[in-house]
Amino acid sequence: MEKNNKILAVNFGGIGDEILFLPALISLKKEFPNSTITLALEPRSKGITQLTDVIDEIMTVDIKNRNKYFELIKFIIKARMKNFDLAITAGANKFMSIIIFLTGAKKRYGYDCGTLSKKLLTKAVPLNKNQYAAKMYHDLVTYVTKNITELPEIKITPQPKIPNSVLIHPGVSTISIKKGINKTISPKTWAEVVDLLAASGKKVMLAGGPDDKDCIDTILQNVETANFENLYGKTKNLKELAKLISRAEIFLCSDSAPLHIAVAMGIKTFAIFGPTDNKKLIPQNVTPIKADDNCPLKPCLWEKRQTTCKTLECLNITAQNIVSYIV
Repeated sequence: MEKNNKILAVNFGGIGDEILFLPALISLKKEFPNSTITLALEPRSKGITQLTDVIDEIMTVDIKNRNKYFELIKFIIKARMKNFDLAITAGANKFMSIIIFLTGAKKRYGYDCGTLSKKLLTKAVPLNKNQYAAKMYHDLVTYVTKNITELPEIKITPQPKIPNSVLIHPGVSTISIKKGINKTISPKTWAEVVDLLAASGKKVMLAGGPDDKDCIDTILQNVETANFENLYGKTKNLKELAKLISRAEIFLCSDSAPLHIAVAMGIKTFAIFGPTDNKKLIPQNVTPIKADDNCPLKPCLWEKRQTTCKTLECLNITAQNIVSYIV
């Protein structure tokens, strides 16, 4: 039997987090090709299995549920029954060190969160948040494998390119909006972007998922040109969205999960950034579009505050400025 035959990976977060976690899992699969990898994740992110073949099984844990502690107890019991050889956790707190210890995995890797994590983990890995998030996650496996996977990779059948095309995916998750987190420009500005790109001769396509309905509706109410293709609602799942993104010559989006899908497929990508730190969320081959403002706190989200401010000067980006990057 191969060493580390059964691997448990734990990463609670949105689909974007799971995509950024993929390089770590890919390197593990390269090191232990006959191993089975089980990913424990939130129910909202289970669509990651449509994009990769390195995950053999998922275990959903609804930590957003009122009964999250009961959910975690169920998870621990299931994990103990599977007798994992190795477990890694992407949770950057000592509570996750306890959870991963209680799973009974023979070897356990997680971030160094203090004395407790050093006692409960086989290796408490130094946490370096000042780097691309995929690299931060990959640090978790550097003590297990010498393989290095720098960028996310997803498995999608190559699609023919649409010449001179720009695919726009303007929205962000509903969960972010409900939490008071705004990471994109207004729908009216997006409508201006559609108009300007169409006027420049680009083949403009507009896409979005269920979370983006209000945003798309407002764009459609304000756009002046008819010279674009509205593909909202045409993609029913992440795999279909990935195929659509792969057809575009240029992808223009907000700081959201579709951004990471485009990165994983090597699409020329431009992304709107305001309160979040682009250096931590995108690799160097993706172009961030930011406001030319003097906010002393920017980037502020997560490190300095948990919600965005009311003024949002960091998102005062004009449509003309956005289009100037592309045309």
